[in-house]
Amino acid sequence: MTFALAKPPMTHTLWQMPISTPLGGMTLVASAQGLQGAWFEDQAHRPDLAALPWGASQPWLREARKQLSEYFAGQRRQFELPLQPYSGSDFQRTVWQALAMIPFARFVSYAEIAKHLGRPQAARAIGMAVGRNPLSIFLPCHRVVASDGALTGYAGGLDRKIALLQLEGTLL
Repeated sequence: MTFALAKPPMTHTLWQMPISTPLGGMTLVASAQGLQGAWFEDQAHRPDLAALPWGASQPWLREARKQLSEYFAGQRRQFELPLQPYSGSDFQRTVWQALAMIPFARFVSYAEIAKHLGRPQAARAIGMAVGRNPLSIFLPCHRVVASDGALTGYAGGLDRKIALLQLEGTLL
């Protein structure tokens, strides 16, 4: 998986592909350069994607759908796609890059991410950036927990966070 920290130029075409997953409908968004978004239908902070053309033949969308299917079938632990988040400030993109480094079946706290980024007092800001992650599952924000291990918010819904952690064997 490659992750582009720099914002992608907004002059290229984006395509969308609605898909079904065991946790509900999602919409994937990609450009010719890579996957830019993955949101559950009822996810918080999901942008309005209605104007984007459908891209059923777009290669990154097809590959993302395939890799998600493998993930949910227990056959994939790591995604191998170029990821270029749809939007985000420089700070958010730095946090999202940190999410990409959290291994399968592990979790970290918001405070640990803040410390890793050299901003130990920024756990709350880290949480806000994690909540705006535009690449749900691909950038594993579901692997971030409170310092006491509590399963706190997830823009896709706490039930989905629990299901994803159970799928990865982190929770029984």
